[in-house]
Amino acid sequence: MILEAIGVRGGPAGGPVDVLVVGAGPTGLALAAQAHAHCASVRVVDRAPTAAHESRALVVQPRTMEVLSGPGVTATLVRRGRTTVRLVLHAGARAARVPLFDLGLDDCPYPFLLFVSQAETEAVLVAHLAGRGVEIERGVELVGLEQDASEVRCSLAGVGADAPVRARYVVGCDGVGSTVRGLVGIPFEGGRYPHRFALADLEVDGELDTGAVHAYLAGRGMLFLFPLGRPASWRLLGILPRSADGPPVPPSMTELQVLADEFTGGAVRLRDPVWLSDFRLRHRLAARYRAGRVFLAGDAAHAHSPAGGQGMNAGIQDAWNLGWKLALVAREEARPELLDSYETERRPVGRALLRFTDRLFSIATSTRLPVRLARLHVAPRVAPLVGRLPAPVRAAGFRRVAELDVSYRRSPAVEDRRPPRAPGPRAGDRVPDAPVVGPDGPTTVHRLVGSPGHHVLLVGPSSGWDARRLDALRSAGVAVHLLDGLTGPAVRRLGSATASQYVVRPDGHLGFRADGTDLTALAGWVGRWLRPR
Repeated sequence: MILEAIGVRGGPAGGPVDVLVVGAGPTGLALAAQAHAHCASVRVVDRAPTAAHESRALVVQPRTMEVLSGPGVTATLVRRGRTTVRLVLHAGARAARVPLFDLGLDDCPYPFLLFVSQAETEAVLVAHLAGRGVEIERGVELVGLEQDASEVRCSLAGVGADAPVRARYVVGCDGVGSTVRGLVGIPFEGGRYPHRFALADLEVDGELDTGAVHAYLAGRGMLFLFPLGRPASWRLLGILPRSADGPPVPPSMTELQVLADEFTGGAVRLRDPVWLSDFRLRHRLAARYRAGRVFLAGDAAHAHSPAGGQGMNAGIQDAWNLGWKLALVAREEARPELLDSYETERRPVGRALLRFTDRLFSIATSTRLPVRLARLHVAPRVAPLVGRLPAPVRAAGFRRVAELDVSYRRSPAVEDRRPPRAPGPRAGDRVPDAPVVGPDGPTTVHRLVGSPGHHVLLVGPSSGWDARRLDALRSAGVAVHLLDGLTGPAVRRLGSATASQYVVRPDGHLGFRADGTDLTALAGWVGRWLRPR
């Protein structure tokens, strides 16, 4: 449903826009898409005069592909990118192949890493928004804001930005140097790594498996070659020799070849660069994700090393968690207290992400003798044994990298009415995919709940449910799906073949679960968080 009264540059009838998004990177674009899909009026501004052409982030994790599949973005990204499920570790003449996702992702329709340029990801999201009437205002910068109990008054500078903007909510998706974060005085706690890194999109000559990530191990760190496809065949990421502090200076191709020779022993030749960059990394976390009606998401809230390919993905998932909440509260279809759950749910994820990437970064870059020996001599010998680890151990590792294990079980906005040790996902967990039979025939859980809004899955005979309760749920804007029974994978993944109830939130996490056919508790959860339409 798209409301005709909602315009691109403001709210209905000249009132405040529901959500002003500052920053048109992947996080801001995903947030705008999620909020707009839930019928919020959205305005997106970015101080850069043009869209980014550099690839920057290039890994799209399975969980991110899941959340973007609803609006149809994932299918386009997969067509434009490269998929891979293996890593090759090179240490001198030794090469060890390591599976990335060989099990544990059977409940996800995207059991692979997708390598696609960030510029491509942004372009697909921009096209998605444009098709729904939301245009990105480029060359427009937020320079001031004031807020009260009902709205935020924003001062913009730039092309066509001569009038103040009123917004019900503002979200800073404007990166590590966030203007929004500075204007509301939220500390950005942490520091900066001392290392200097090189990024390059280019062509590589050598005997390389184009369906794998290649990691070259050396005494002072690691060098990576990622299969990219566009705008070039490969992305290079490596540690440059230390230099004096100062503005980043893109390395020359001569410097990059020297770097590649050091790590690969001359096994590859670099040519035809599309993009070269020199950068340093921060590891910081915002002290809060919210200040009144102003929120932070993505790099504005958490900055860390690219180890594990988590950064852009975590930002998109921040956006997917927050966008629907802002939209429903702004349109008075949900209780304002719902917004408190954003920081409760997502800041622990950001904090855990910093710890995780710090550990990976230390393993990859430390020059201490024990770590160097482990990296050069132990890792290449142990890596092939990954396939022999117990299946649950491998699955847990893969699911963490794939970001499928993120849970909000401690959130005040979720409720679990099953015993703690009951099988299946708990309230707050991501909903697994599984084949099911719905009223219209065979489908999957993710397809059933893929449209915007809350979805209720009721497992059991259709005659076992109180028709009046079902009508009340539908009148609250909740989609109700009756599943006569579950078999095979669906039983294993959802944890019940008998009468059971699930509320799936718009971000694909369970808000509520219970057993039996009494819908009183479920109706209570819906009434506590949603308002009748």
